[in-house]
Formats: sequence, structure tokens, C-alpha cells
Amino acid sequence: MSTSTTASVSTHILDTSAGRPARGVAVRLSARAGREGDWRDLGGSATDADGRCKDLPALPEGTTHVRLDFAVEAYFEATSKKQADAQQDAPANRDSGAVFFPEVTVAFAVDPGEHYHVPLLLNPFGYSVYRGS
Repeated sequence: MSTSTTASVSTHILDTSAGRPARGVAVRLSARAGREGDWRDLGGSATDADGRCKDLPALPEGTTHVRLDFAVEAYFEATSKKQADAQQDAPANRDSGAVFFPEVTVAFAVDPGEHYHVPLLLNPFGYSVYRGS
């Protein structure tokens, strides 16, 4: 596949509550051709020590929409005790003990030949995404 005819995608996750990259978060990549097309799961990866997925699958030709699914529940369960101990006045979860956002799904449109870097800024009670460079 030539990058001149297909889009490419990369991502990373920063845990803004800890002020560091989120390591070990599973990320799935899906694509579709056209607004009405069915989503096709392309595979996934997990974030490394820098919070980056360096080996996401390539997008097939004809892709017009991409979806990233971030499985953040396991990450927060693994890190919540460490964060609560570090932030004694602001425990990682003040509610029922369940992770408030167990997963984050981001869908976006793509154009052939363009690269899309989509960072996820994450904390136990919110998140934001943007098109990076």
C-alpha cells in the first residue's frame, strides 16, 4: 500500500492526572469506506512506556473513516491505587469504585495521503482528543 493513496494513523495517550504517558492501554483500530459502510476491525496494539502505539495496522485503500477504541478501564484499575496514594486529597475514584469512562472511542474522517495523529489526554473523570502533528 502506498501512503500516497491511503491515510495513516498514529496515537499516544497522556495521563494528565499523573503527568505522564499511559503505558499498557489496549488500542483497537477500525476503518470503513463511506459514511454508511460497516466498520472493519483492523487489529490493535498497546501503548508503550512513552504512551505511544507504534505498530497500528495500515489502513486499507478506500478508507474514509477511522475509529480508535481505547480500553482504559484496565489501565485505571492498575494505576488507581498508586494515584490515590500519591494524591491523598484527591483519590482516583470518588464514586462506586467503578471506572467512570471504561473505554474511549474516537471516530474521525480521513483523506488519502494524509497522516492523522490523534492524541488522547486522559484522567479518571474526563478526556479530550485533538488532531496532532
